[in-house]
Amino acid sequence: MSAELGAALGDQPPQSFGELTEAQILLLAAALRRERESRAAGLGDAAEEALKLVPALARGPVRRILFR
Repeated sequence: MSAELGAALGDQPPQSFGELTEAQILLLAAALRRERESRAAGLGDAAEEALKLVPALARGPVRRILFR
């Protein structure tokens, strides 16, 4: 089974994934990677929106503390 899928899952894939073709495994791994990137971007956007609740003078220090 593809090591790329294991890396995308962050764990050993279930045995049933052994029935997938190499092309299907690569497609699944790519889809998982895109979804993680999308979620990470969404979290970053949400964090920036939340910082708007912090007074302007404190945003820089708060951003540095939270996102080192």
